[in-house]
Amino acid sequence: MSNNRVSRRQFLSYTLTGVGGFMAAGMLMPMVRFAIDPVLQNHGGGDFVETSLKVADITEEPTKVDFTFEQLDAWYKSDVTNVAWVYKSGDKIIALSPVCKHLGCMVDWNADSGHPEQFFCPCHAGRYTKDGGNVAGTPPLGPLDEYDVQEKDGLLLIGPTKANTLVKK
Repeated sequence: MSNNRVSRRQFLSYTLTGVGGFMAAGMLMPMVRFAIDPVLQNHGGGDFVETSLKVADITEEPTKVDFTFEQLDAWYKSDVTNVAWVYKSGDKIIALSPVCKHLGCMVDWNADSGHPEQFFCPCHAGRYTKDGGNVAGTPPLGPLDEYDVQEKDGLLLIGPTKANTLVKK
């Protein structure tokens, strides 16, 4: 038996420190997991989504294409439908996002009779050229985003958005 006796005061101090440490760890662990867990998970954000549009049917006239994919928000899965304006420029397939850079409204092709062959945003009369470039003197702050595209079995696949590479700055 040891000759070092623990006083009541030391015992209480050690006990309270231990209990406080366990309580602090119990509070900090969920916060640490919340911060680190998303980094460690696999993300399927770069996946391409198959559309019903055949590559052979794509023309030089922009066509509105709907595509649906499954989105996971925490534990809730939902089907999300997005839109792209798709056309051919030479041999290259172009897919533009319809989201206006001014306020996020949806643009339409040839919707304004005063400005044919342009994308038109009805919210504040914003206009874009066929390659997605914003027309000077209209509200958009930048060009429309582009989608990555691929072909598989003759069908068009649409990927994530990227900054517009068609417009020369």
